Amino acid sequence: MLAEMRIQGLGVIEDATLELDPGLTVLTGETGAGKTMVVTGLSLLGGGRAEASRVSGAKAVVEGVFAEAGPGALELAEEVGAEADEDGTLIAVRTVSADGRSRAHLGGRSVPIGVLGRLAEASLAVHGQNDQLRLLRSADQRALLDRFAGDAVGKPLVAYRETRAEWQAVGAEIVERRDGARRLAQEADMLRHGLAEIEAVAPQPGEDRVLVEEARRLAAADDLREAAGLAHGLLGGSDDGETPGAVGLVGEARNRLQASGDPELTAHDARLDEALAILTDVAGELTGYLDRLDADPERLGEVLSRQAELKALTRKYAADVDGVLEWAAQAARRLDGLDTSDEALAALTARRDALAADLAGHAAEITAARTEAAARLAADTTAELGGLAMKDAELFVSVLPREAGDLLETGGQRLFAGPDGVDEVELRLVPHPGSPPQPLHKGASGGELSRVMLALEVALAGSDPVPTMVFDEVDAGVGGRAAVEIGRRLARLAQRHQVIVVTHLPQVAAYADRHLVVQKRRGEGVTRSSVRTLPESDRIVELARMLAGLDDTDTGRAHAEELLTTARAHRDEDRKPAKKRRRA
Repeated sequence: MLAEMRIQGLGVIEDATLELDPGLTVLTGETGAGKTMVVTGLSLLGGGRAEASRVSGAKAVVEGVFAEAGPGALELAEEVGAEADEDGTLIAVRTVSADGRSRAHLGGRSVPIGVLGRLAEASLAVHGQNDQLRLLRSADQRALLDRFAGDAVGKPLVAYRETRAEWQAVGAEIVERRDGARRLAQEADMLRHGLAEIEAVAPQPGEDRVLVEEARRLAAADDLREAAGLAHGLLGGSDDGETPGAVGLVGEARNRLQASGDPELTAHDARLDEALAILTDVAGELTGYLDRLDADPERLGEVLSRQAELKALTRKYAADVDGVLEWAAQAARRLDGLDTSDEALAALTARRDALAADLAGHAAEITAARTEAAARLAADTTAELGGLAMKDAELFVSVLPREAGDLLETGGQRLFAGPDGVDEVELRLVPHPGSPPQPLHKGASGGELSRVMLALEVALAGSDPVPTMVFDEVDAGVGGRAAVEIGRRLARLAQRHQVIVVTHLPQVAAYADRHLVVQKRRGEGVTRSSVRTLPESDRIVELARMLAGLDDTDTGRAHAEELLTTARAHRDEDRKPAKKRRRA
């Protein structure tokens, strides 16, 4: 959960620290006090877009302390080299400069902004009025249903996507082979010609380098023989023995020192012996070299001719012989894949049809799981709407076939095989008895849409792994009894998740476990805001202020006390079953 957040230099907030409760934390304050900046800070912490216009000084800094980070967050930290504290706490920091440049840190390590976005996926979900708009889109409605269904949809969807990718690849290859038969045939002829030319020459790995060295020796055989012969004579002496060589001279020097009997002179014996052995070895190797060295014009011609053959290949296919051999290997593999014969096309078609059958099976499994989950989600959400002053409303979740695009034969229908299956998902609302089911964008007002979204979140709470949920004025357009029930539902949601709510309704704020207030202060012509935690005694005053500014009247305070008393009673009542379940 998010245990603490510090905001500096963001909008009207100069420096504020928010201590957050594991349960329900509400954030209130007058209009323009800076509540939006708190939500902006949470968005920045989750990798959201940075706007320089929100920076009130040289830079804005948002720091979040995630206590008891879950496995997903800790795995991410390990992946990017960030360090968590011993108790699993992770510290995330987002900095935005006045010129719009942004930086992110996680666990004391500089990371890309996207890493904070991945952290938010595992730890933080921000719901605002934009989410209500997204709720109107079919793709988001399908994603919401899949989230509710969990592994029942998730597992076959993984298999479906893997099969779909292969099905599309095989289909594309069939089209390519049919439509590009002439081009592919030309390419195949070119590859066969190249392979035949290389096979005729039969180059060996590294052969070009070996031939260069051999040609050099053959071309300079006379010079090399003269150099080796002179060196051999200097080491071994002349053949008639009149001119001693280095071997004989060193041997004579050794004998003279040994014969002296002087220990200081004989001490050089071992080193002279070593030198004599080395000189003898070199002389022997030179003898062998001279025996092998032969000025053979015929062999030189053969080498030069072979070099010309290899050069013809390296001009066409690669820079050296090894590269030519690599080209040949790649060409052979490519040629295997260019089979445009009827047999090859028939085999590919059979493979495509088999994959289509598998894909249809996965799609049917996904549709069945979605249909079952849709009925449960509709029932659970409708029950929640009944407690949100919409007792006659009913939500329908429909799973419908998509009939466009890449077609897949399944169940006697040709359906669009999209990346998420063959289904469209549509949420429809019946706001009151007798009215037909209408899509949400037609059948729900702004206030009703807020309540539908909250009812869905409560229904999804058990299947949502994100520990912290943030609601930004989801109670907009709501009042009276409905506002009380929204507060109660948020408090229930806070039994499973950490819930942070920005609200203007006292009926919602009364249910908080922790109440934070954003307060404006003026000084030197500049308005700044701070955030503080309200003690229980001050909550009465803040709730009374929210009740149409009645904080300075006994009536307002009495009404605020009544709200708090009612909220406490509801929370105690709602928490009793949870305690019984824990004991069981």
